[in-house]
Amino acid sequence: MRRSGLLPVTFGGLVQGGAGGGPGLAACQFRITELAGTDTETLRGLTIATGNGLGGKTLAMARPFSVTDYRSSRVISHEYDPAVASEGLRSVLAVPIVVHRRVRGVLYGALRVPYALGDRPLNAALNAARDLEQALAVRDEAERLLSFAQQPITQDPRAWEEVREAHAELRALAGSVVDLRLRQQILTACARLAAAAAPDAAAPRPAVPVQLTPRELDVLSSIASGATNSAAANRLRLRPETVKSYLRSAMRKLDAHTRLEAVVAARRAGLLP
Repeated sequence: MRRSGLLPVTFGGLVQGGAGGGPGLAACQFRITELAGTDTETLRGLTIATGNGLGGKTLAMARPFSVTDYRSSRVISHEYDPAVASEGLRSVLAVPIVVHRRVRGVLYGALRVPYALGDRPLNAALNAARDLEQALAVRDEAERLLSFAQQPITQDPRAWEEVREAHAELRALAGSVVDLRLRQQILTACARLAAAAAPDAAAPRPAVPVQLTPRELDVLSSIASGATNSAAANRLRLRPETVKSYLRSAMRKLDAHTRLEAVVAARRAGLLP
């Protein structure tokens, strides 16, 4: 938002616990945790309740709002005037962060002069909110799959199909996760799922450990879950020709002549569940 050059002061925060508010939903609150371009720390840690101030109104109504002069505005309540005045803010806009129809937080952009904020700064804020919404949606899905991956492994053949599907989805998500800590959690869970299917000592093992690249393993994981090349390409956001290239490379490394042989060899090597 600041890089747009239109909103020199930006700040915001997420609803705690991932639960969101919105029209018809239970009241909630969020805390301002991120600041950029501010002169003081007055806003940091400020708890915004639903309906209170500009951010609380945005949280309650799940749509953007702006005021030309915060202190004199008649369309918002003024519980947070001291903090806003301490930072010297006048024109302020707020946009909701909405994921799966729930408001998950609020982003603010502000000026230190009373100036009507038009479409350009609003669009900059909305674009930032959309980026964050996408990141949160990916994180939600990753956490859902991680909770499944952390359950005790069963020997039920039907359950193994779910395990393999979850493994493929997790590997596909890992590349989209910005949070490095969460990405490592995902890759660790993938390794756990693969290790759970490791063959017993009597099964043939490769003399030399096979080294597949992350993308080769992503493609092979999708293929192992039953995906076609086209479906794997959609899941991994790759071109079908690129999927074929990665698959050929993985087959060569695994000394396999068919897709099925490659999947079986990868499972024997402990690379796939």
